[in-house]
Amino acid sequence: MTHTRHRPARNWGARLHETLWWGMRAVVLENELLRVTVLAGKGGDVVELLYKRRDLDFVWLAPGGARDPRDVAGGAADDVAAFHDHYQGGWQEVLPNGGAPGTHRGAALAQHGEVAGLPWDVRIVADEPAEVAVRLTVRARRFPLRVAKTFRLLCGSPELLVEEELTNESGVALEVMWGHHIVFGAPFLRPGHRITLPGGAEVIPHDTPVGPGGRRVRAGGPHRWPVVPADGGGEVDLSVVPGYEEPSEMVYLTGLPTGRYEVTDPARRVGLGVRWDASVLPHLWMWQELGASRDYPWWGQAYVVGLEPFAGLPTDGLAGAARNGTALTLEPHGERALWLSANVIDDEETG
Repeated sequence: MTHTRHRPARNWGARLHETLWWGMRAVVLENELLRVTVLAGKGGDVVELLYKRRDLDFVWLAPGGARDPRDVAGGAADDVAAFHDHYQGGWQEVLPNGGAPGTHRGAALAQHGEVAGLPWDVRIVADEPAEVAVRLTVRARRFPLRVAKTFRLLCGSPELLVEEELTNESGVALEVMWGHHIVFGAPFLRPGHRITLPGGAEVIPHDTPVGPGGRRVRAGGPHRWPVVPADGGGEVDLSVVPGYEEPSEMVYLTGLPTGRYEVTDPARRVGLGVRWDASVLPHLWMWQELGASRDYPWWGQAYVVGLEPFAGLPTDGLAGAARNGTALTLEPHGERALWLSANVIDDEETG
């Protein structure tokens, strides 16, 4: 981490500090409403997004705890386990491969490989009572890609701002899958929570079930969001978070007029709104693991919903997305910019 010595100490307004999180380098951005911990030592993951007024963290952390990628003893060589062995929950960058392992243009890529498992460099770019910001950078190892992302927090604001640049450092065009693996779970997520999307979205179910016990949404489509045909007849309302031990599900939301969704608790009148540039990440993956998977890797311990902005689908890897034309293309030495934000919704405060 750079530019950290001889900074003035401050415990008001917007502020930041460096720390170790389960032995890995991290930086904490904080103001009167939010505390955000970014894991620079692994993936640039957001591992805390705490709303102070309710002591409510919107980040789900896996029950197995945090796992440093340097701790590799005891694991078998497996391109799916390469991600799961070190998955602590949170919010990850996914690049250049979304989902299953595979090979593209001679590069073997693991599950959600490869930047989510790498350490990122950090530079403080703003450190004032009105605003704090840190810039993280990383280079992929099997693709000639460089990613830079800036996390920004303003004084008094309940919104985390993220600005990114993805650069092709080669003289050849590249196809990539690029996404943000945002997952909701305890302590926030409960059955009956509501998922709100802009009108006009279409639902494309994954071709096959993704967990035991079948599926809830009928294959085929596209279907109109949010009420879709159920696999066994009838209908399923995807805007309502299901109960515990319902079958796992994976669907892809396309045709979004804007990149925007909200996940809210109607009882507590609190939630999180996520916005992003849908011209860069035009799809939204919805992954639901509700405790029905009793074997590896979840062992019945995961009750989560992932709502993941993405370029590329389905979750079968980059080679398939390149074939079906949904992968993002970077021209030789080309660059793409992206912005995202996460904003706390609290009707008791605003109403």
